[in-house]
Amino acid sequence: MDVVSDAIAAIRTGRPHAARTRRKAPWGLRFPAAPGTGFHVVLQGRCWLLSEGSDPVPLGAGDVVLVPHGQEIALADSTDSELVDVAREMGDSWMPSPEPAGIADELTVLMCGSYQLDRASAHPLLAELPAVIHLPRKVGRSAALNAVVDLLGDELDQRRPGTDAAIPALLDAMLLYILRTWYENHAPRSSGGWAAALADPAVGSALQHMHAEPATPWTVERLSRRAGLSRAAFSRRFTELVGRPPMTYLTWWRMTTAARVLRGGDAPLHSVAERVGYRSEFAFNRAFKREFGVSPGAYRRRNARPSEGHSMSATGSGSGVGTSGPV
Repeated sequence: MDVVSDAIAAIRTGRPHAARTRRKAPWGLRFPAAPGTGFHVVLQGRCWLLSEGSDPVPLGAGDVVLVPHGQEIALADSTDSELVDVAREMGDSWMPSPEPAGIADELTVLMCGSYQLDRASAHPLLAELPAVIHLPRKVGRSAALNAVVDLLGDELDQRRPGTDAAIPALLDAMLLYILRTWYENHAPRSSGGWAAALADPAVGSALQHMHAEPATPWTVERLSRRAGLSRAAFSRRFTELVGRPPMTYLTWWRMTTAARVLRGGDAPLHSVAERVGYRSEFAFNRAFKREFGVSPGAYRRRNARPSEGHSMSATGSGSGVGTSGPV
């Protein structure tokens, strides 16, 4: 897996949720702060994105908004419209209020939803994202992101055989394409950080090796040779861009990977230890407790994932997706 995919997998829990809603002016929806990551897509029409501390942003059809840290935002047909709170239901899904009747051309159609996240396992790549990411639909934007938005719109517009399986997969793909588009085209690189780290040939290569093979006995010298730099130059560049030394990051990533395995299954602890590069279960237990404050066994008992049935939305859909009927 690549670094961006790993960053998402480390923090994701449960299934994503989405609901489609259509609004006829005047309207305004306030989405209260939430523990997950919210997203909003304008499928039809226009509206305004309102967030504290920022100027109103006009949105058009195909525009995508990601709220990585779950802060409060609002969407409205006008900056002066009254805002109505949107209720948050089971599974961290946003359920819109009853929809108006009206002519399709007069309506704004939105897809709003959320990804459930475990902030305790947050990868720094995601932690440094801005409060709100706006990706306008325009010539030159990721064709893949445009395509997945179109597919989601089609699935939400009319339920067909396979919709319950298709939508969660498309929502997962959309999150990946949003982050890829942001880091490749919008994230500032001049001041360092993860955008620069991913783009740097030497540091990016080292990160890929660590993530692809966490059990390999990596050393700074071995990674620097792979990167084509001296040990000192590699260590300095890695630390500047990633924010921690190579071996410190590797240990952190191994423990984060182990935590994900512990949350998701019942593999024996010695097997988990070997998977992340520890031949000694005792050494693994000690390293894990330094990172998370509890033993691997206690962590597993505390963070065991609920069955799929508990992650369903209030609509009762097994995919956690609520639709609002055809436009």
